[in-house]
Amino acid sequence: MAEKARILEFDERGDERGNLVVVEGMQDIPFSIERIFYIYGSDGEIVRGKHANINSEFVLVNVAGSCKVKVDDGRGNIEVFSLDKPRIGLYLPKLVWKEMYEFSPDSVLLCLASEHYDELEYLRDYDGYIRYLEEHEE
Repeated sequence: MAEKARILEFDERGDERGNLVVVEGMQDIPFSIERIFYIYGSDGEIVRGKHANINSEFVLVNVAGSCKVKVDDGRGNIEVFSLDKPRIGLYLPKLVWKEMYEFSPDSVLLCLASEHYDELEYLRDYDGYIRYLEEHEE
């Protein structure tokens, strides 16, 4: 797999009035932003995600609070990332399994996506995800 999940650090600008973080598509992140959504109010015991996307890339930013993200490339490489600063984002390439969990009570997880929503590109069964990878190996 050419692309790997990785932490992106964004420039933090500001002055005595407070901080400002700017994220621009094709500059700060490696795609144009087509969709934005956010997750909040998730209990610390809840696991969100639990899917892979065929076409979409994402950047996840915890703009408030914190959470963890487990990323699995389906080939035995699993990594856990902590998102706890609003100036960092987690880049998720296509075809990685993602699970978000351990949300703090004040967590607001902003998700920037490269594609508009399309249910048909979601792989929501882990065994089916592994089969898809095997059938579509490069």
